[in-house]
Amino acid sequence: MKRPMYAIGIGASGVEGLDDICRLLERWPESIDASVFVVLHRSSDKVSYLAKVLRRRSRLSVVVATNGMATQAGVCYVAESSQVLYIDQNEAIACLDGSSNRYRNRTVDVLFASLAASVGRRAIGIVLSGSLADGSKGLAAIHQAGGLTMVLDPGRKPRGMQQNAIDYDGPITYIESVDGLLIALDGDFSNRGSRR
Repeated sequence: MKRPMYAIGIGASGVEGLDDICRLLERWPESIDASVFVVLHRSSDKVSYLAKVLRRRSRLSVVVATNGMATQAGVCYVAESSQVLYIDQNEAIACLDGSSNRYRNRTVDVLFASLAASVGRRAIGIVLSGSLADGSKGLAAIHQAGGLTMVLDPGRKPRGMQQNAIDYDGPITYIESVDGLLIALDGDFSNRGSRR
């Protein structure tokens, strides 16, 4: 099986973050040769319906990740609420034990850092709406690995994941609306030969 050209991590929290994820995935460009990994902050001890919700709204196939699963282009992976998505050095999925909220408010950073370490400049990190600062360190790791970093424009929203990511460390490649992020992704993939 051919490996996807890129690995895209998307991180968000809360109802607004879920809405952002849905709006992004329901208009996902078909030109993108990438596997997609979605992290939404959830309580680790409650049943999650994230995969079910995304299946109704996404243009991609949505799969609940399991340990050792090989990744495919055109597939969106989510973890069970008690697990944390992580990509190993073989570019396979490794689900970390997230029970008892041991990675609370750090699950996006864990995913992004693993993408930076496993696929380097083929990593793309996208931070959407959410509170606190999860994703900031992970985006910096992706930037340092030569990957692409994207943040949903926070506009006038109170300080949260987006503004913290922008202010943290290293430039963000794109700060855009959902439509702008989709245009940037599609354009970047159409012209991927000219990427850094």
